[in-house]
Amino acid sequence: MTVARILAEKGDSVVTLPPHRTIDEAIHLLAEKRIGALVIGDAEGRVIGILSERDVMRALAREGASALDRPISHHMTTKVVTCTRRASIEDVMETMTEGRFRHLPVVEEGRLVGVVSIGDVVKRRIATVEAEHQAMRDYITMA
Repeated sequence: MTVARILAEKGDSVVTLPPHRTIDEAIHLLAEKRIGALVIGDAEGRVIGILSERDVMRALAREGASALDRPISHHMTTKVVTCTRRASIEDVMETMTEGRFRHLPVVEEGRLVGVVSIGDVVKRRIATVEAEHQAMRDYITMA
């Protein structure tokens, strides 16, 4: 299975914010949308950063409550690892494990086209394993 299939099933909608918005605004959006990360983009749709719950916690640990009024650009991760729709689930799992992050923006031709989370990947991987398991049971039953 590829990232394209995941996006086809879950949709390609991505919650984004521009870098000048505050951490406080980001926290409220994360809570409202019940998500763990926001992609930070520019006006042309390019990914310039990502702000995860972990980034917010680090900002609060460093600066206390004053971090809430600072722009996202001060606390976002700027070295964003991305993938394309052609990436396999196995590649995505490896990338997330090695990088120790849970959200991977999907970028093609320099533009954001979706995002996959570890939850998306695990859900599809479990479904694949269950389907293989059922096929094996059916095969054994028919033998």
